[in-house]
Amino acid sequence: MVERVLLAEPRGFCAGVEMAIKALAWMVRTFDGSVYCYHEIVHNRRIVERFERQGVVFVDDIADVPMGSPIMLSAHGSPPDIVEAARARGSYVVDSVCPLVTKVHHEVRVRAGKGFRIVYVGHEGHEEAVGTMAVAPDAIDRVESAADVAALPTTDQPVALLAQTTLSHRDWAGVADAVRERFPDVWTPGRSDLCFATTNRQSALMELANQCDAIVVIGSANSSNTRALEKLAQEAGCPLVARVDNPDEVPDEILRAAVVGVTAGASAPNELVTQVIDRLAPAQGVELVAVTEEDEYFPPPRNLRELQSAVETAATAMLGGSRIDGRRMDDRALSASDVLTALAG
Repeated sequence: MVERVLLAEPRGFCAGVEMAIKALAWMVRTFDGSVYCYHEIVHNRRIVERFERQGVVFVDDIADVPMGSPIMLSAHGSPPDIVEAARARGSYVVDSVCPLVTKVHHEVRVRAGKGFRIVYVGHEGHEEAVGTMAVAPDAIDRVESAADVAALPTTDQPVALLAQTTLSHRDWAGVADAVRERFPDVWTPGRSDLCFATTNRQSALMELANQCDAIVVIGSANSSNTRALEKLAQEAGCPLVARVDNPDEVPDEILRAAVVGVTAGASAPNELVTQVIDRLAPAQGVELVAVTEEDEYFPPPRNLRELQSAVETAATAMLGGSRIDGRRMDDRALSASDVLTALAG
């Protein structure tokens, strides 16, 4: 029987996921008929299925979107040609790319324009890596290991080092050291490409790891930052680690552990955390293990904000109200968890 749960803080939704979920929900409520989304909006099966029940159609090929349909591009970032194809095909297009991914795209574009050879640390096939490399495909090499770095061809060009935002520090550090050894004059950005939310969740996990008999990491298998948390817990020496996508997946042996740590990847909804803790049913309750507070906020994409404002103005006018006296919707005060709950209702 589980005696106590140690709950990591921060955990769960990051600012980019919050923004993307709320943006897609707003599109669902605004447009008649189906809204199309290029790739999963975030890497979580429950969230994707909830939007599918609301009529969202997720596609892996923009050509599968009927002409004139509203389109959203996922939070992981899309290749430039996909963005252009969506704009040519969609009646209204919202790019919900995380601003941190946009930062890396900008770095790729600028460095390539200045004649750099870019070494990009990222996972093969991951949507963020695919989108980033497509920004300057002739100027970039993707690596995942020190062996990959050693296999890079020699170059007379200056070299820049960039990264997939959701990498763990451990995955990044060894490869980055290998790049710096191979290319001593390598350029790196002044601010790390690694996502602050990913880093914070890993720090919180490490804070509780040596206090636990078992750790449950909540999130989907295709979530890079979730898998990084799972790997980190294993490397920290916790005797029993399980990644679960729903409470029914919690192994029986974890239900027999005395102290269980719980955390969640950046795309895992809080309702899953609550359900997992309910399944664990700790006799002595839940203790929060906090390492920092997150107050980062990403507003909706600009064209969506403009559409929201136009709809509010029209609705107020039809009801005989005044925009001067009317209160604006406060997106910051609305959580993505509450939005998902409303969608389920």
